[in-house]
Amino acid sequence: MIESRLAILKRFFIGFYGLINSTRIFTVNFLFLLIVAAIAFALIKSRPPVLEGKTALVINLSGQINEQRKGGLRDSLLGQAKEEESKRILLRDVLAALDNAAKDPNISNIVLMLDDFEGAGLPTLREVASALDRCKVAGKLVFAWSSHYDQRQYYLAAHATQIFMHPMGMVYLQGYGGLRNYYRSALDKLGVSANLIRVGTFKSAAEPFIADGPSAAAREAENYLYQGLWATYLEGVETARRLPTGALMAYINQSAQRLEEAHGDTAKVALAANLVDALKTTDELTKFLIEKGAKDGKGKDYRQVSFDDYLKKVTPNNASQSIGVVIAEGEIVDGDAPPGTVGGRSTAELVRQAREDDHIKAIVLRVNSPGGSVLGSELLRRELELTRSAGKPVIVSMGDVAASGGYWISMASDEVIADPATITGSIGVFALLPSVDKAINKIGIHVDGVTTTWLGNAADPRRPLDPRVRAMLQAEINHIYDNFTERVAQSRKSTSEKIDQVGQGRVWSGAQAKDRGLVDSLGGFNEAVKRAALRSKLGDDYDVVYFETESGKLASLLDDFSSSVTAILVKQFNLHVGPTGLGPWLGRDIQSDFGWLSEIGKPGKPFTVVAHCLCAAP
Repeated sequence: MIESRLAILKRFFIGFYGLINSTRIFTVNFLFLLIVAAIAFALIKSRPPVLEGKTALVINLSGQINEQRKGGLRDSLLGQAKEEESKRILLRDVLAALDNAAKDPNISNIVLMLDDFEGAGLPTLREVASALDRCKVAGKLVFAWSSHYDQRQYYLAAHATQIFMHPMGMVYLQGYGGLRNYYRSALDKLGVSANLIRVGTFKSAAEPFIADGPSAAAREAENYLYQGLWATYLEGVETARRLPTGALMAYINQSAQRLEEAHGDTAKVALAANLVDALKTTDELTKFLIEKGAKDGKGKDYRQVSFDDYLKKVTPNNASQSIGVVIAEGEIVDGDAPPGTVGGRSTAELVRQAREDDHIKAIVLRVNSPGGSVLGSELLRRELELTRSAGKPVIVSMGDVAASGGYWISMASDEVIADPATITGSIGVFALLPSVDKAINKIGIHVDGVTTTWLGNAADPRRPLDPRVRAMLQAEINHIYDNFTERVAQSRKSTSEKIDQVGQGRVWSGAQAKDRGLVDSLGGFNEAVKRAALRSKLGDDYDVVYFETESGKLASLLDDFSSSVTAILVKQFNLHVGPTGLGPWLGRDIQSDFGWLSEIGKPGKPFTVVAHCLCAAP
């Protein structure tokens, strides 16, 4: 009987082990097949499409347009799996596709699908709009469609040959500017003191931490900036749509009255104001595009090629000489940083690589940064200065934002080219140190101890800020500001006194900066590349090569692979992690306002001096 029971248990455990082993083998093989399928899919996707005549290039702008992808491949994979951020569309890809389409005989129409477009700064929008205009000059028809248009979506749509919208849509224009949070009273209630040390009457970025409203100087500067940006927007749209001057402001100012007269039909109001050309559902749009082009092989849709597929047809010139492009996008930090952030050391290393490459004859620094670390900014500026000394021209192309530290890194250049709507300037420096002594006392926490020098706890946030530390910081900030203005004066062939008058932390639009001698000319990225080619005497036979930490066909293939794997895993295993936040307005603003403070208080770094405008493209 005992042997019988042992035999039964033995057979049970053998069977159970076999089941586990079979399950393990099946799971490993299944995942392996998924990876193989993803690789095969990525390889198939990498092949350029074969086009027939009367093909429409469909550019479905789903996400934001940026200068760089953010983070590395691992970050991209995790971001997709967690749905933490929207897709980032590269500006260079959009421009390359449109410029190639302009001369492609098989592309007859360009279709902009803007429903899921999450926007970009006005300078970026103007870059894309210029490329659309080049397509129209080349004889291509450009059609835009969306179920509705916000302000950024509409700027691109305005440059189409015809604008279509869903019959239940609306065109919502609201201008620039808005409300922001001020934390002084809240911090007082919490027992937190914000110790601000700054230079510049208009260096008001940190005012929300020390006041309950903007200063008169801040209000004056912001109003002047936003009015200038809004004028650029209005002119761009009204010119593109052939609307009379003032038509858009009339549409906004009379919106309530017009909507009431139209019995709440927002689409009808937009159509009557000539902001759209026709109202069409998606099936009506398809029928229209078939008439303007040709039917596809199945006869149910129009002949088309997607933006991603069409990019595979865009190839470099394979010229023997090139212009190197280094992207400086995002916050500036001291050391190494992934794409989407400017590393003082890592981005400077990219400049050095471009300088030492014999095929690179000039460098274009594309700046889209609100600033950050003073040291990081200087490391990059110095590397650009060495590049000029080596005989290679350096041209700065300012994108959406090139302010404070973003302006600092622009000084070591032969020319600075900004868009009229670039946010630039903000020549100023500040430091902000929190003191939480009152807050911790409220909850019964007391601190004490001994140090060998007075600096041992002088900047400890658990104690009130030592006046000697404040004096030291003020002296350092004054010195950095003087150094900042001297470098700008030398670069702009001016004087420190004149630069101080347009400095003081004040932010300008590109057009306003041009009037004040802070930039050389107004234009976009293409103009900067042409100027670099002219200065290096390249003629028309050259390539544009981007220097980035992750580049080349392998990285592109891996990116496609990661996207494929993510899509398969999300579909098979429902790997969704919903976004978190404190609300669409308050939470977002608080995270933005306080996020940059993470650099303060790191080991060996009790405080940080910052050249940051704490601003973003509106």
